[in-house]
Amino acid sequence: MQAKASDAPKIKCVVWDLDNTIWDGTLSEGDDPVLNPHILTTLRTLDERGILQSVASRNTFDDAWAMIQEFGIGDFFLYPEIHWESKTGSIARIAKNLNISTDSFAFIDDQPFERDEVRFQMPEVRTFDPTDLPELLADEAFIPRFITDESKLRRLMYQSDAKRNAEEKGFKGPGEAFLQTLDMKLEIRPAETRDLQRAEELTQRTHQLNTTGITYAYEDLSTLLLSPKHRLLVASLTDRYGSYGTIGLVLVELDPAGWDIRLLLMSCRVMSRGVGGAMITFLRNEARRHGTRLFADFKETDRNRMMYITYKFSGFEDRSSDNGVLRMEADLSNIPAYPSYLDLDARFDPLS
Repeated sequence: MQAKASDAPKIKCVVWDLDNTIWDGTLSEGDDPVLNPHILTTLRTLDERGILQSVASRNTFDDAWAMIQEFGIGDFFLYPEIHWESKTGSIARIAKNLNISTDSFAFIDDQPFERDEVRFQMPEVRTFDPTDLPELLADEAFIPRFITDESKLRRLMYQSDAKRNAEEKGFKGPGEAFLQTLDMKLEIRPAETRDLQRAEELTQRTHQLNTTGITYAYEDLSTLLLSPKHRLLVASLTDRYGSYGTIGLVLVELDPAGWDIRLLLMSCRVMSRGVGGAMITFLRNEARRHGTRLFADFKETDRNRMMYITYKFSGFEDRSSDNGVLRMEADLSNIPAYPSYLDLDARFDPLS
């Protein structure tokens, strides 16, 4: 098994400057901009690879956005930051809105000062000059191992998220009341071969909500799928805005002494939806139904503390620690009901 701790992440988001980067010319100086000849191919290819894109530009928003729309490229950009404030502040806000760590960001700007300022304030962000564009798409950091159907739809999913978030922000009432309006449906089912590319992608991309910080290659997951001692589950979520796609992965090892959750992870996009707790509640119910104990591994990283808290709130207690891996056990005597706002369709057959 070649599961390994996460290496430097692939690029998940590219943040673009506008003047003399996306286009040739300076809008505020009265130029008539011309689109950079490499831009359309680069925007489309990054989008097809599932890499998100945004804008950080010192400009007047209305003028710059009108030019972006005139060029027909506005749909590519999520949470654009167009104003006269610092680029580092813009990148930080984009990262917060997307709920993506800045160490998976790339920043492209023609001004050395802007790139240097970002490198100084955010050394984890990889910076590029627009002259790098002809070679950018061949850079391994911008090439995911697999381009899944969900990769190609990632921007659309985030655009749906933006609509959800805007409605939630304007909703008058408690958070759970808003969730009741979403008509959410969570499906948990055994993984199939067709799920493995997305499963690998999830382990590669998900660091904050990953209980061990371990990634699994496609080949490893394929082996586990065939293992009689293991069960690999995938979770997907939909609501009235559409599909979130496959957003969760669970690896359970079966043993006569009890079941062990070797990996539990979920997309950051569903952090506030109660999905993690519902997945754990399902596993607790299944363990109790089959008369076995339920354990879980947790290995702390610099980002995944939230998953330890999720386990604790879900009735898990620390039992032992070995080489930095904490072994926890679930209390199966007092299992809460599923959230009332979540319609669950779940299947798990440990005896197959």
